[in-house]
Order: sequence, then structure tokens, then C-alpha cells
Amino acid sequence: MTQEVIFQTLGTLSGQSIGIVTLNIEKALNALTLDMVAAMQTQLTRWQTDDSIACVVLQGAGEKAFCAGGDVRAIYHASIANPNNITDEACRFFTQEYQLDYLLHQYGKPVLVWGDGIVMGGGLGLMAGGSHRVVTERSRIAMPEVTIGLYPDVGGSYFLNRMPGKTGLFLGLTAYNMNAADALYVELGNHYLPSDQQEPLFDAMADLNWSHDTAQNHQLLTDLLTNMSAAHRATLPMSHLQQFQAQIDLLMAGDIEDVHHQLSTLNTELEWLQRAQKTALAGSPISWHLIFAQAQLGTQLSLAQCFQWELGVSVNCCSNGDFCEGVRALLIDKDRQPKWLFSDVEAVEQGRIDLLITSPWDAINHPLADFT
Repeated sequence: MTQEVIFQTLGTLSGQSIGIVTLNIEKALNALTLDMVAAMQTQLTRWQTDDSIACVVLQGAGEKAFCAGGDVRAIYHASIANPNNITDEACRFFTQEYQLDYLLHQYGKPVLVWGDGIVMGGGLGLMAGGSHRVVTERSRIAMPEVTIGLYPDVGGSYFLNRMPGKTGLFLGLTAYNMNAADALYVELGNHYLPSDQQEPLFDAMADLNWSHDTAQNHQLLTDLLTNMSAAHRATLPMSHLQQFQAQIDLLMAGDIEDVHHQLSTLNTELEWLQRAQKTALAGSPISWHLIFAQAQLGTQLSLAQCFQWELGVSVNCCSNGDFCEGVRALLIDKDRQPKWLFSDVEAVEQGRIDLLITSPWDAINHPLADFT
């Protein structure tokens, strides 16, 4: 049986080691299972306090994906068997996934994420937690939750709301596939290297003069990546998101009905924008409302508060939203013909949204109460 996640250490000239985590379900595009999340939480927690580990690397097996998201089929089956009830499976998966993401954000030691190929949903949750986020010419980065009746979770409430203008709202509604230039523009990536530079990078990392000073180690890795990527970054075309920022802001201006009307009546020659438009308009009307509610959080909430808000919404989506139908249409029956609970954005009852964004726990009993 294939080991779903592989942990290795790479020796360095300084005598310290680099911990390497490889997501290893290539045929499933390295989608995260609960077992993988639990194994990573255990190993990364161990490495965090291990003085012999100077730095950690996260990568995906194969050339297609770093990680295409969370494997949500177990949640789907549990939710279908227990309609209108919050299931243990949903609570366990989202709680442990967010704990892992939060650990990465708070890690202290440098965490390099090799964001090659597909990085979507839960994969982006991992990548966003890395201190050094490398994108390549093959990177395809998206938050496609609108297509399954969810919303951009895994910390999206934090990072989407800190992007330029209305870009975060646009990415949430349209599931737009970012390339390397886009990811650098919105700061989901902070270094660019061609995919064939992975081995030279690891070789160079093994030659660095790592120490027990984490700040110094961060700087060492930053300097190495900056030097290696300088020549390559100059070859990148301008990001669509950057080039069309003003138009995106206009398209996303106003309330939910305004934005829906603007997207519905948009007439564009731009293929990437046509795809974004089509995905948004086919997405779950409930997801639209949740994505707007998320955008209204602004930048007031801390990262911890964002994850706490998201956990409530995510488990509620599994019991009282479009999530099960979205997963059925996309991943189970694969007919791509979801029958959403509401016919369009205007038909969604506010009471349904209030129910979905109301946490099932009080502050003391919240599963992520220890996030600070």
C-alpha cells in the first residue's frame, strides 16, 4: 500500500537537517485525506521543537499537482447519511485541517512550499501557511469552492481580504485559475522558479550555513531564493489580475445583486474572463452569499478568528447548505449538473445564510478555542 505522505530529512553541510514532507497520492493529485493531515500535524509538531531541523519543505509527488484540495468524499457520505445534522466526520476533518494550516502559519522555522502544478482549496491552505512560497510555470492556483457549495476556507477569510482591491472577492466567486504571475501579484507566491530548478534549489539549500537562529535561517533562504529567481522572474508576463485590476474592481463593485448583474451582462473577448464568468454564474447561489459575507469580514479579524469563523460555516455547509449536492455533481456522480437549493442569488433566503454563518459552538467550547 502506498504511503500517503512521506517524511524524510536532508542532511546539510552545517550539520543540521531539512525536513521534507511529500504528499504522495499522485493519482488523486495529492488530495488531502484526514490520515495525511493527522500524520503531518504529528511530524511537523515534532520537527518544530527539534533543534537538528533548520527548515521544512512541503512538496507534492509527480508533476501534476502540489495538492488539489481536501478529499471530501468521507464528509459527503456521512452528511448524506445524517441529513440536516452536523457530523463528526465534518467536524473532525475541518478542525484538523485548520489546525494544520494554523501550525504552518505559526511555525517559526522557515517553511518552503514547492507550489508546482495544481494548488487548489486545501492545497492552498497549506501553501498560504508557508513562509517561502515558490510558484513555477506549471502552477495553477485556485479556490474553486463556489463550484461545490462551499466558500474559500482554509484561511481564505484572512488572505483574500488582504489582496489588492476587489481581487479576493473575484477569486472567490469565479474560481479563477491563477498562474505564477497572478500568484506573485496577490502575494500567495513570493518566489518564482522554473520547475526544473527544484533539484538545484535543494542542492543549494543543503550547502547553506544553517544555524539555530530562526530569523537568520529565514534570511538565508530568502536570499538564496531571491538570487536564484531573479533572472527567471524577469521573463514572466504581466499578471491578468494586475493588468485588469481596475476592471475587476468595477465588475465586483456594489452589493451581491449588482455584482451578479454585472457578471451576467458582461460581454468580453478575454477568454480567461469568459471562463471566470461562466464558473461564477454556474456556482452555488448559497456560496455567493457566503463569499460576500466573508468579504464583509474585512481585515478586522486575526488569522485565529478567521479560522474560528470558518470552522462554524464549513460544518454548517455540510448539513444545511449546497455542499452535498455540489460534491455529488462534481466528485461522486460527476454529472456536473448540480441542483442547487435556490434557483438564483436573489432567491436565497437571508435566514438560510444567517443559519450558516452562526457558529454551532460558543467561544469556550469552540474546537479551535486554543488558537490565539
